[in-house]
Amino acid sequence: MKLAEFDSWMSAETERVERALEAWVPADAPAGLGLAMRYGVLDGGKRVRPLLVLAASQAVHGLPAAALRAACAVELIHAYSLVHDDMPCMDNDVLRRGKPTVHVQFGEAQAMLAGDAMQAMAFEVLTPCSDDPAHSPDVPPALQARLCALLARAAGHAGMAGGQAIDLASIGLPLGEQALRDMHHRKTGALLQASVLMGAACGGVTPAQWSALADYGDALGLAFQVVDDILDVTQASATLGKTAGKDLDNNKPTYVTVLGLDAARRHATELRDKAQSALARSGLPDAAWLSLLADKVVEREH
Repeated sequence: MKLAEFDSWMSAETERVERALEAWVPADAPAGLGLAMRYGVLDGGKRVRPLLVLAASQAVHGLPAAALRAACAVELIHAYSLVHDDMPCMDNDVLRRGKPTVHVQFGEAQAMLAGDAMQAMAFEVLTPCSDDPAHSPDVPPALQARLCALLARAAGHAGMAGGQAIDLASIGLPLGEQALRDMHHRKTGALLQASVLMGAACGGVTPAQWSALADYGDALGLAFQVVDDILDVTQASATLGKTAGKDLDNNKPTYVTVLGLDAARRHATELRDKAQSALARSGLPDAAWLSLLADKVVEREH
């Protein structure tokens, strides 16, 4: 598979997601709320999670309309989490995706509401109403329910929100590797794994294939966080689009502080290999994009 083909696929699929988000996230929500929502989710980010949804769906010949909705829904959840994480009550950051964070641009109250609204909109996107011509019922109800369940579990207390709670409670504490892994399996890994599984749910897979894709998503999700921790200490803010060195300044445990930089790099490679092995175990013949996405996650520089 040529890298040029992969780059072309990523560009085309990212553009599809951008167009759908542009159409679905309202500019006319009351009192400027829509502007804050759109500022928080449009025109920025790597869109790794939507790409994982779409790649997994295409690997299992899934329903395209369902996969696009799932891709947008998972990005809305991710974007809302960034809006809230950046607020003074949590990470207190002022830069995200190369521009001022939502609370800096619109104020803390509006940022909180924008995040709340994006979270709700994710599930609205997954459950199109039959009486709304703009949201035609193009996803079977049973699939809607399954996608909602996968996303909710990944975003809630057992996943992203729970991981963020552990993160905030761990500031200044000497976490071991196992505790750090558990935190990031929830905070970052759960939503990345759910992206893969939501894509797989759009098509037909055997239990063995589902298990292999779950293992792929689990390893890739952790690899993503390890690389994030590495980039936080090796890249400048201008490259990252967010404040570099923030975790170290806040005395937060990371894979670099726990393992050391060289060991963290080796661990990222090991996790990528583990993800590739799981993908091979799935036996899916059309999983090239998933394989190349695993490489991209580990080799990225921002």
